[in-house]
Amino acid sequence: MEAWLQHLITQSLAWSLLAVGLITFFESLALVGLLLPGTVLMASFGALIGSGQIGLYPAWAVGTVGCLLGDWISYAIGWQFKGPLHRWSFIKKHQALMDKTEHALHQHSMFTIIVGRFVGPTRPLIPLVAGMLELPVKKFIPPNIIGCIFWPPLYLLPGILAGVAIDVPKEANSGLFKWLLLAVALLVWLGVWLGWRWLRVKKQNDWATPYLPVSRLRWLAPLMMLAAIASFIAIQFHPMMPIFRHLLWQVFIG
Repeated sequence: MEAWLQHLITQSLAWSLLAVGLITFFESLALVGLLLPGTVLMASFGALIGSGQIGLYPAWAVGTVGCLLGDWISYAIGWQFKGPLHRWSFIKKHQALMDKTEHALHQHSMFTIIVGRFVGPTRPLIPLVAGMLELPVKKFIPPNIIGCIFWPPLYLLPGILAGVAIDVPKEANSGLFKWLLLAVALLVWLGVWLGWRWLRVKKQNDWATPYLPVSRLRWLAPLMMLAAIASFIAIQFHPMMPIFRHLLWQVFIG
């Protein structure tokens, strides 16, 4: 994958940006996003942004456009073909997820459209289901635009951080610093994930549910969130951190 991306960069920056747009488009397209490893691909492009080979804001712009097109086409498909879609065998296989999405849209349409953009399994389903429910355009478009603006940078961020870390000068303790960064990133991700599960413990029912009952989440989630916060604060005092922050700032100011 990395070799293909490097080849793409050397050929043309325009082709690289087109690839970002296509990834966000297909990641957002009805049902296709369930099969596409978009998170991995976006992280790979994020690493190229972090290393300065692609500009953040052009990638953000084309990612937003791809996201909007994918969602709007999905919404139109749901609206136009709601009858046949209800009878489609592929939809029936994911009926439980479809029912949850439909219920969430009925209860809190704006919140569901925005937050669902950041949740993998529901991202390519919400616009489709919104169309199938004939959710008014004026209720769908505003939260959809908000979600599509903020989704690309969030999905590029892990790769950006990795790309910046790779560019940290090779000094005596830079190798250890990179491992510490990885450990902190994992702790933060784990703390956020467990905190999210704790908040939604009554609505979660997946592969992790038997291992994370509410009795365990009550102490494990706060503990991991405290560990994440403590590790994030502690690494700010590492002597290599000012260099990392400077390189990261360069990505954001172009």
